[in-house]
Amino acid sequence: MRRISVTVNGERHEAEVEPRQLLVYFLREELGLTGTVVGCDTSSCGSCTVLLGGESVKSCTLLAVQADGADITTIEGLARDGELHPVQQAFHEEHGLQCGFCTPGMVLATVSLLAESPSPSDGEIRLALEGNLCRCTGYQNIVKAVKAAAV
Repeated sequence: MRRISVTVNGERHEAEVEPRQLLVYFLREELGLTGTVVGCDTSSCGSCTVLLGGESVKSCTLLAVQADGADITTIEGLARDGELHPVQQAFHEEHGLQCGFCTPGMVLATVSLLAESPSPSDGEIRLALEGNLCRCTGYQNIVKAVKAAAV
């Protein structure tokens, strides 16, 4: 067992973890943050995307011990005082979700994209989100949602 300390959604957590435990399972099972979705365990779908130090990462590709000392944001950490984050609001208004399975990962990847490129083109949006799969929407409304959040 290894002791780690992470800040998740602004709250400090210390825990003993198995060295081989994936970050996605630490977040879900140890911290109860089930908005981080387990989709494929192979980094293909992006449903497990979180922000690690502001950068989007697939939490199924990182060990919890690799996140020791890090600042992590999950989908549960975006809304403030009962108000949706602007990206969450844009996904809602532009119908950028259907079943919702991919939505947490899409939203967090979008937050990361807009932090780097506040006004991305459609091509830049599609390129940035290509590691996040949606099996329902066809991506048109997702791109519209990202554009709406960028404005």
